[in-house]
Amino acid sequence: MTWQGKLTDRTASIFRGNQMKLKLVNIQKAKISTAAFVKAFCHHRLIELDATAVHADLPIPDIISGLCGNSWIQQNLRCLLLDSASIPRDSRLLSFGQLTGLRILSVFNVSFHSEDLADVSQLPKLESLDISNTLVTNISALLTCKDRLKSLTMHYLKCLTMSKSQILAVIRELKCLLHLDISDHRQLKSDLAFYLLQQKDILPNIVSLDISGGSYITDGAVELFIRQRPAMQFVGLLATDAGYSDFFTTKQGLRVAGGVSMSQISEALSRYKNRSCFMQEALYRLFTETFSMQVTMPALLKLVAIGMRNHPLDLPVQFTASACALNLTRQGLARGMPVRLLSEVTCLLFKALKNFPHCQQLQKNCLLSLTNSRILVDVPFDRYDAAKFVMRWLCKHENPKMQTMAVSVISILALQLSPEEATQLQEELFIAVKELLAIVKQKTTENLDDVTLLFTLKALWNLTDESPAACKHFIENQGLAIFIHVLETFSESAIQSKVLGLLNNVAEVRALSSELMAEGVVKHVSSLLQSKEMEVSYFAAGVIAHLTSDSQPWRSRGLQRSALLQDLYATVQNWPSSTCKMMALVTYRSFKAFFPLLGNFSQPEVQLWALWAMYHVCSKNPSKYCKMLVEEEGLQLLCDVRERSGADPQAQQIAASILDDFRMHFLNYRSPPLC
Repeated sequence: MTWQGKLTDRTASIFRGNQMKLKLVNIQKAKISTAAFVKAFCHHRLIELDATAVHADLPIPDIISGLCGNSWIQQNLRCLLLDSASIPRDSRLLSFGQLTGLRILSVFNVSFHSEDLADVSQLPKLESLDISNTLVTNISALLTCKDRLKSLTMHYLKCLTMSKSQILAVIRELKCLLHLDISDHRQLKSDLAFYLLQQKDILPNIVSLDISGGSYITDGAVELFIRQRPAMQFVGLLATDAGYSDFFTTKQGLRVAGGVSMSQISEALSRYKNRSCFMQEALYRLFTETFSMQVTMPALLKLVAIGMRNHPLDLPVQFTASACALNLTRQGLARGMPVRLLSEVTCLLFKALKNFPHCQQLQKNCLLSLTNSRILVDVPFDRYDAAKFVMRWLCKHENPKMQTMAVSVISILALQLSPEEATQLQEELFIAVKELLAIVKQKTTENLDDVTLLFTLKALWNLTDESPAACKHFIENQGLAIFIHVLETFSESAIQSKVLGLLNNVAEVRALSSELMAEGVVKHVSSLLQSKEMEVSYFAAGVIAHLTSDSQPWRSRGLQRSALLQDLYATVQNWPSSTCKMMALVTYRSFKAFFPLLGNFSQPEVQLWALWAMYHVCSKNPSKYCKMLVEEEGLQLLCDVRERSGADPQAQQIAASILDDFRMHFLNYRSPPLC
């Protein structure tokens, strides 16, 4: 519940009473009040509580007070994690002393003072303590628990007023220590670790030593220290000058968190997932190591995702992580990644965009990740947010390479938006259509039929699909004149089919179809009816079918309409009865625009085109389009064509073929009879 953000005062109430027997409770980052916490959790026999970064509505004094209200918890709570939790300014000494069973305590990044340390050091069973980034000025109180303390973490103790010799004197007395962490921020140039490594009579039982970020640390000094303590299993050397010696790769059983090799970087990302300074350093090292990565590494991408999730408001972490994510998923690497992991990373990228809307390089990395076909097609993420981002990006940036990527992404995202989502994107849609038309106009003027032009035409085609608003924007921004110029300039079938595909979308909108009846438009479209390229001929026929299906606008041009209908009929009759392999571009979100054509028995020419089109797509993808026909109640229209006396024989034949050839598919979605 905590992980999904579902733990609130209301939902926590299910843990009241005795129906459940909770032992381990994790309320990390939860927004929960003191009253709800006490009523929901403090009557259970808790052994561990993780309240890391819990909301300020539940401050540390209230947590301790609630726990101490249960005598069983006082004696038996073993682990308490309070990292980054809040303490009111007027609070006095924190009363940890009553939690006598406590073995593990972490107060990383908390307003925890030397007086609090003195209180905690009295705990009779304390074995592990993390006082990193606290306000402790003197650690001498640790001598009180020197015979039982096994793990001490004091990363970035910025307020210490003791001299190095005084600090080392205290550490020397902690002979039971198995783990010591005195890592620091690199920019502080702490040399405590340098002096620690010179000591021979210190930390005899140490197994794990973290000195990442320390100054003046050399391979020789670290190697000598470890050789004198052969039981050591871990050393932290990230952001130091050490870690390059072969010793660190050949020493059996030794793990190193550093930046020299992939194994060191992986260890660093795993160890320092809650420390932004080291996370940033490890991610930077990972970026340089994976720049030409050719092996799929899901475990590394998972560590990158953890870093992004744990530090959402840290720009250097988010920026570097986005670059690492690109390296780990570029080209074919994404194919070997789990979809769920790719989804998580993509969602984290968009979260970073919202938190840092003015970081252009972060935006660029996000756009680059979206150009990955595996992510764009197979991975679940918020397409609406993605479309909004890419459309806005397109309007702000003129870099040709980025422009090409943006329009390629839009061309695919446009088809993945629901009509409701497209409606909500009115402002972005208007700007995008205008910007895309400007690109088409520029490319046409330059007579440049490059990949950007093709992507842009496809993007406009897909944006106007089932979108009357986008079609209207197209007309209002002189789209017709620009597209006529395209047809006059280029004769490539790939360009012609995309232009005609968009004109089909406009023709389907009754309120706009009259705009296409301009002499220049009809002339160019009708001339392409006879194209040898099947797709070009098909889309040209679609435009003519929609335009001529209504006789009203043609009252003064009846002869021209009759001629167009004759040409349309002759063209469709000459098409192959079996589906054409070259018709790969033809896809539909709905058949509803076809239904008025199917019902137009006075114009069998338009019926014929609609029926041929429906048979073709049903043959290509029967599971998709047969289901669509059933759900949109199009079967009855097909039955009407087949059974209507006086209907065109060829139209009846195609309608019968659809009903018969795909009968079993239709029966998957409705009970017989079909008609």
